[in-house]
Amino acid sequence: MKKQAFNPYLPSWEYIPDGEPYVFGDRVYIYGSHDFYNGYVFCMGDYVCWSAPVDDLGNWRYEGVIYPKTSDPLNRDGKMCLYAPDVTVGPDGRYYLYYVLDHVSIVSVAVCDTPAGTYEFYGYVHYEDGTRLGEKPGDEPQFDPGVLTEGEDTYLYTGFCARGDKSRTGAMVTVLGPDMLTIKKAPQRVAPGCEYSAGTGFEGHEFFEAPSIRKRDNTYYFIYSSIVMHELCYAVSDHPTGGFVYGGVIVSNCDLHIDSYKPADMPAAYGANNHGSMVQIGEDWYIFYHRHTNNTWYSRQGCAEKLTIREDGSIEQAEITSCGLNGGPLKGKGEYPAYLACNLFTDVPSVYVGKSNVPRVMQDGRDGDEEPGYIANFTESATAGFKYFLCEDIHEISIWVRGYGNGFFEVKTSWNGEVLAKLPVQNTNVWEKYTAPVSIPDGVQAIYLTYRGDGAPSLRSFELA
Repeated sequence: MKKQAFNPYLPSWEYIPDGEPYVFGDRVYIYGSHDFYNGYVFCMGDYVCWSAPVDDLGNWRYEGVIYPKTSDPLNRDGKMCLYAPDVTVGPDGRYYLYYVLDHVSIVSVAVCDTPAGTYEFYGYVHYEDGTRLGEKPGDEPQFDPGVLTEGEDTYLYTGFCARGDKSRTGAMVTVLGPDMLTIKKAPQRVAPGCEYSAGTGFEGHEFFEAPSIRKRDNTYYFIYSSIVMHELCYAVSDHPTGGFVYGGVIVSNCDLHIDSYKPADMPAAYGANNHGSMVQIGEDWYIFYHRHTNNTWYSRQGCAEKLTIREDGSIEQAEITSCGLNGGPLKGKGEYPAYLACNLFTDVPSVYVGKSNVPRVMQDGRDGDEEPGYIANFTESATAGFKYFLCEDIHEISIWVRGYGNGFFEVKTSWNGEVLAKLPVQNTNVWEKYTAPVSIPDGVQAIYLTYRGDGAPSLRSFELA
C-alpha cells in the first residue's frame, strides 16, 4: 500500500538541503549537502543519499553514506565541509559527483558505478595544461556545481555573486570533455549577478548561487537562487551555453509573491537561502527546494512541490504545501505531526529566519537521534498552517501540547478566517492531549492553528476525527 507523501519528504530528523533530484531506473534519487540538527555552520556531514520508487513518493529509503568528506585528498583531516553537489551520468555510463569544499575554489569530482554506491575520488576539473578551474588568472571562484551531460560534452555551471562584489560577474558555464575533468571550452557567463544586471531582464532576481540545469523537450532551464535568497528562479534558452532569458520565480521558501490564500507581499514561513532543481517523475514535473528549521540557517530540510508548466514552457510559481509529492491533498482523518507545517508566522511576519521569540520546528536530542520533530515557542499570535486535506464529516479535533503556557489554540481553515474551535491548554511538562468539537466544511481545506495566551507551549501533532 502506498504511503502518503509529506513535506518535508524525508524523516523529520534528517537534514538534506540543496537537493538535486534525478530519476534513474524506477527510483528517484536525491543528492544534497548534509546539515546537522542545531549545526553551527552549513553542510557539516558526509554526503548521504535517499531514494524512493517513482510510483510511491512517500516511501523513501536511506541508501547510506555515499561519500565521506575525508575522501577528497585536500580534506583528509575533515576540516572542510562538503558544499552542495550535483550528479550526472557520463558517456561511459558511470555516475559522476561534482562538488566544492568550503575553503577552496576548485571543483572536485568523484565517480561510482551505481547511483547510490560508494563514490571514489576521481580528480579536479582542469584546463588542458593541468591548471585547475578556479586557479587560472581571470577565473572566478568555483561554487555550487550543477552539471548536465549530452553526448560526450558535460556542461558545468558554477558561481556565487554577493551584493557589492564586482569581482564576480554571474553564473558561469564550462564545457568539459568525455573524461569529465578536462575543459573543452572556457567559462562564459550565462546569468548576471546583481552588479552586472542592468538591462538584462534579471533585475530584482539576479543570480546569487545554486546553479542547476535541466532540459525539457528542446528547452534548457537554468534554475538558481536569486539575490533575495528565498527564491528559486529560472531562465530559459535553446542552447546550454548562452542566450538565457529570465523566466520567473519557481518557488519561494517563505511563499512570497503567492496571492492565492494571502496577500502577495506577506511571508507565510521563515525563509532564507534556497537551493534545488526540477525533475520529471512520470508525467509530472516537481521542484525540489529546502526549508529552514530551528530558527537557524544551518538545519535545512528538503521539500518538493508539483509544478504547473504552461503550453509556452513558462512555469507557474508553486505554492508551498504540506503535501507536495502526494499527488493531491492528504487524507482528512487521523493524526498528523506538527513539523509538517508549511506556514509558520506571527502577527509580525518575517521573510527570514533568526528573529527572536518566534515559533520554530525543532526536535529533542542531538543530531542523529531519531526524535520526531515538533513546533516549539508558540507565543501569542503564533500560527502554524497545514495544507491541504480532503475533509469529510470532520466533527472533532485534538492537539498534543506540552510546555509552559496558559491560553488556547484557535482552529481555522484560513490564516485570517473564522475561528471554528478553541482548545484551552495549560502548563504541563509532558505531552497532553486536548480535544474540542469542530465543524470543518467538506472538501479540500487547510488547517490553521493560532495560539492566544501567555507563555510559549510546543505543539507535537493534531488529529482530525
